[in-house]
Amino acid sequence: MPTAPINRPDLGQSDPLDDFEPRTITLDSVGKRVHVAGIGPAVIVMTEMPGISPQVARFARWVRDAGFTVYMPSLFGHDGAVPGVEESKAIFQRACVSAEFRAFAGQGSSPVTQWLRALARFAHGECGGPGVGAIGMCFSGNFALTMMLEPSMLAPVLAQPSLPLDDPAGLEIAPEQLAAVRQRLERENLTVMAYRFDGDRFCKAQRFAAYAEALGERFVARVLPDSAANREGLAPFFEHVVASPHSVVTAHLIDEAGQPTIAARDEILAFFARRLARTESRD
Repeated sequence: MPTAPINRPDLGQSDPLDDFEPRTITLDSVGKRVHVAGIGPAVIVMTEMPGISPQVARFARWVRDAGFTVYMPSLFGHDGAVPGVEESKAIFQRACVSAEFRAFAGQGSSPVTQWLRALARFAHGECGGPGVGAIGMCFSGNFALTMMLEPSMLAPVLAQPSLPLDDPAGLEIAPEQLAAVRQRLERENLTVMAYRFDGDRFCKAQRFAAYAEALGERFVARVLPDSAANREGLAPFFEHVVASPHSVVTAHLIDEAGQPTIAARDEILAFFARRLARTESRD
């Protein structure tokens, strides 16, 4: 399993992301900045709210160091910044009314998922291999599921999926798309990995229950105890706004051997390796 980079940035300071290549990738006439690093099959790392924090970048480096090419799109916020309270609230509010995102129940999948599906095709074309992995977190948590409508996507991970905000059992995907994803999972013997803390205020038990009902045994859920969450040195946004165990592989991860959050990280990396390394058997 990977070790952290030798010269890893201070997580309490802004991350310059200077070990990533910042690229503007234009797909379907829409250009977005994407931070790219590594060699190997492609894995798309989608940031949580309020943006690519040092902890999100740390996770992306773990993916890179495990033998993958990371594509980390800038979806909102200021890349590399430590999330403060007032600015993060403003970013969150702008995202909630943006045409790219559908934060509330009854609105179906976020339009940005179409661009992310195109990114998966693009990344697969650049990196080759059997397919692409993706992880969504928090606001982007469900996006990896909708991305399964793209044939190159083989390894979806949902980390504390938090949309829709006003329906704890909502799934932020149109019913016909959900049915198509279920059919593909069954047809190709694929699974969806999902993670949350037991006491998460934004991703509650009702949501995982709804996923399980919709996807059956193809949905593999991991619920971590609240005692496993990091409580030390949290950025102000996570300390005062999130205010509950939430970010399994980023802000609330405890970077110590034997910790449940490290076990979750390692399971995700092994999932990517298993799905993207071979095509003959996807068990």
